[in-house]
Amino acid sequence: MYGQTDAVPPNVSVDPPNSVILWEFPASPPLNARFIMSSDQPNTSKLTRIAAVQFLNTVTLIEGLDTWNGCSLVKAVPAKIASMITENEADIGLASIVDALNPQNDLALIPSGMIGCDGPTLTVRLFSSVPIDQITRVHADTDSHTSVMLADLLLRELHGITAEFVEFDARERMSIAQDRSIDPDEAWPQTLLIIGDKVVVDSPPAIRYPHQIDLGEAWHTLTNLPFVYACWMGRASDIGTTMIDEAAAMLERVRLRNDQRLDWLVTREAKAHNWPGDLARTYIGQLLSFAVDDRARQAVELFATKLKQHSILDAKHPQWVERSAPAPSA
Repeated sequence: MYGQTDAVPPNVSVDPPNSVILWEFPASPPLNARFIMSSDQPNTSKLTRIAAVQFLNTVTLIEGLDTWNGCSLVKAVPAKIASMITENEADIGLASIVDALNPQNDLALIPSGMIGCDGPTLTVRLFSSVPIDQITRVHADTDSHTSVMLADLLLRELHGITAEFVEFDARERMSIAQDRSIDPDEAWPQTLLIIGDKVVVDSPPAIRYPHQIDLGEAWHTLTNLPFVYACWMGRASDIGTTMIDEAAAMLERVRLRNDQRLDWLVTREAKAHNWPGDLARTYIGQLLSFAVDDRARQAVELFATKLKQHSILDAKHPQWVERSAPAPSA
């Protein structure tokens, strides 16, 4: 559920798709802005490394972070961020919510920003050529851990289905599907789950998929709660450190500032991501939620409970960082 933006300097090369955005910030008083390209290097210089993804729906959370001692932006997918944090390749990341619920990950949620919805989400969608109650297998976009588990849960609770989920590279199949010499039935599977910008800009043919489910809307129907797809998180062992407190404060400050200039940001980013402007404004300004409130926390707790009840994931109780330090100067 997370194109290249104006934040990338013209003299900085952009890595291939699926590489990762890393912001590196001094934990001490800020220095002049500078751009740093980083990948797998350990954190030997006491920099706070913040990893994220670059979809249209992350602009509210990441735009302007480069003014706090700089960043370099390249594409990423949510599924890679959690392992970067746990393997000490990053300190904080905007990762899929299930990564914080996975008992194998020592991660805590930072309530400085999230990607969620309180109803339809538009960019997390199940497409099926057969009626929903006839689904037996779902080809799932590999970009998100959370969306796959949410789809599994919703099919079980709303439709009484326990489907098989198999990995599916949506980008590769979309490229194949553009070849007019290939039968559409061979280019697209019977049922598939797609997330992110490609749901809008590279959507599969509607005539092929008359049956669709917006996962955010379906969750709201089931629970009357919002759904949290991704959230800032860090290592639980770092809770209480100055690094986490200062970074959490800055992340919230960036989100609040961007909320005040949202129309300008979305107008700029819609073009960069090949979105229709009006649709992008509705998506970011009306459908999505970025602030973590009590209902969002309840939703995360309920999602964890339901995943465990259905044996989809032996989910642990979500752990939250409670921020105390003021935001450092940008």
